[in-house]
Amino acid sequence: MSEYSFAYPDFLWLLLVIPLMALWYVLRHNSRFPFLQVPGLQWFEGNSSTFRHYLNHILFMFRMMAVAFLIIVLARPQSHDQWQEVTSEGIDIMISLDISSSMLAEDFKPNRMESAKNIAGQFISGRRNDRIGLVIFSGESFTQCPLTTDHAVLINLLQEVEIGMIEDGTAIGMGIATAVNRLRNSESQSRIIILLTDGVNNRGAIDPITAANIASTFDIRVYTVGVGSRGEAPFPVQTPRGVQYQNIEADIDEDILIEIAEITGGRYFRATDEDKLIEIYSEIEELEKSLIDVKQFNTSTEVYTAFAMIAGLLLLMEWLLRIFILRSIP
Repeated sequence: MSEYSFAYPDFLWLLLVIPLMALWYVLRHNSRFPFLQVPGLQWFEGNSSTFRHYLNHILFMFRMMAVAFLIIVLARPQSHDQWQEVTSEGIDIMISLDISSSMLAEDFKPNRMESAKNIAGQFISGRRNDRIGLVIFSGESFTQCPLTTDHAVLINLLQEVEIGMIEDGTAIGMGIATAVNRLRNSESQSRIIILLTDGVNNRGAIDPITAANIASTFDIRVYTVGVGSRGEAPFPVQTPRGVQYQNIEADIDEDILIEIAEITGGRYFRATDEDKLIEIYSEIEELEKSLIDVKQFNTSTEVYTAFAMIAGLLLLMEWLLRIFILRSIP
């Protein structure tokens, strides 16, 4: 179902000009054809109103209606779609992204964070039928975007993610737990978490193994991805002389990430470069699909075009009648 409203309803007050136009027309018509008292009607016998007389009235009605429709156009009528249930074939996915400062390392170009965001955006764009959400974590975690089929909004929120948005650290357990909380009420038969991190858990009230067991309880698979090349990676450091680079060792707790994947029935991947990360997402794309019910909301739609076309058609009809019909009437 759709509801209608006006973006600028105050313009509708201009509709009061329509009765004023009608009053002006009547007064003007009477002034052109004044009443004359005569002793009899013999002078007017056979002088009934002509077709031209009635046509002039019709032309003015066209003009009044055109003005009314143009006023409605100024008020900008809009259609609003209500929430509607849509059955879609897909799976529910929460991406849990590490945004700790170590993600600034530049073994990925331009760095791990931007590369992870860009490749995640490509993955999201390719999964039209899936509900996907985003959790970010470092020293703590929060939901950047809940499960949604509006992937354009999700990608915009993903691109807004920056290092430093929350306290630094690596709370892997909290990143999983927050994602589980978003998935636990989902009715989809396939629910997964894609966890990307380049560090070792050192913060958070929930440890990674406990979080993995919680995910397993809700039949949620966790696919863990260790992000970072093997060996050292250049890391930018701000100094009084500007940005300088120092090499840091990739410190990924692969044992924990492997265990998380095993507990939940997922898999562990190591992304040593952009191409490998793309391959990992491609493998995840082969996951089982299921039918899910999603709620969808379409934003406001402008509907003033139809009113503008009607107004234009009325003015055109008035012009054509005036030029081709009235001119030819003797």
